[in-house]
Amino acid sequence: MLAPQRLQPVTREQCLGQTPQVLARIVEDHVNLAVWQRQMPLHIADFAALLLSLHEPCAEALCLELPDEDATPDLTGLASGFRDLQGYEGFIADLQWLVSAFACLLGARRIGLRLRVLDKAMCPRFHVDHVPVRLITTYAGVGSEWLPEGAMDRRQLANPLAEPQETAFVQSLRSGDVALLKGEKWRGNEGFGLIHRSPQLKPGERRLILTLDWLA
Repeated sequence: MLAPQRLQPVTREQCLGQTPQVLARIVEDHVNLAVWQRQMPLHIADFAALLLSLHEPCAEALCLELPDEDATPDLTGLASGFRDLQGYEGFIADLQWLVSAFACLLGARRIGLRLRVLDKAMCPRFHVDHVPVRLITTYAGVGSEWLPEGAMDRRQLANPLAEPQETAFVQSLRSGDVALLKGEKWRGNEGFGLIHRSPQLKPGERRLILTLDWLA
């Protein structure tokens, strides 16, 4: 009689790398975070810093329809109030590249885009997203925070007292990093959406953040 085999515990991994190829790891079943630790081009970083220095609001949203993977995202009018700033064209070109890469990787034909300037933590509590996958990148300011698997009891996500008190458990994305976060609605990832939160901002501190959601 064969001895019963011990089942391996189901878990998830987070992948970080210096090239955009690491983003493709997000489609693997055991991965719920893929981060391209990119060095943001200087002209784009300068544009984002200049935008923040104006202390003007920015809260824009688009639903992009892409008929095929070769279609160029139409970002006409996006952040048009800042088009006179040096570096605007390069910034929009970078957004278009990220949208195209996101669409190509996932086969997405409808993408929700949000570009915002934040002066406070939008989602200060650790949580999971109820989407298939979300791209997050911070163009200026501090990046989002996330937890490796096992750092917090998922059953206690609604309880702030259950959040880890040891800062060593809390990982942070850097400004410029491009992250793909797998959510609860990715088939086979139910119960393993990446746990993350917005960073706490100091008085007067702001951040410029882009998110892309796979809608269809």
